[in-house]
Parts: sequence; structure tokens; C-alpha cells
Amino acid sequence: MLARPDAYRCIECGLPYRAPGFSYYHGMVEEGPAYWTDRGLLCSAQCSLAHHKKRRAEGTLPQEPAPDPFEVPSLFRR
Repeated sequence: MLARPDAYRCIECGLPYRAPGFSYYHGMVEEGPAYWTDRGLLCSAQCSLAHHKKRRAEGTLPQEPAPDPFEVPSLFRR
């Protein structure tokens, strides 16, 4: 049986969720991603900072924390 491609990717660099190097909450894939925003998942602190700088320059920083993407799966397109 072929493995299904992962639907979630880092919105900054494109690294797939579950790939080596993706950061998870408490280091456990079962706990979900360590970083996310209202636009999608981020794989690392570096991508999180890059995304924040990009949004600050655009003037589109969110005004409140984004909901957990795995509790509200309809927020992100697959």
C-alpha cells in the first residue's frame, strides 16, 4: 500500500508535517505542531520568525492567537 502524502505543510518553506526537522509541541508528533498561525502551520522557530516579519511588513499581523489547527481542521485547506 502506498503512503498517503501529508496534507499539512509549513507555509514558509513547504516542509511536510511529520518530516524530519518539523518541530512538534513538547517534541511529540502526537501533540501537534509547535508553531502555527491563522494562515497555516510553521515547521520551526526560524520559519515562525520569518513569517512574523513578513506579516509585520505587510501590516497583516493577527490581533489574537490563532486556534489550534488540529482542533479546528476546517481552517486549513488540504
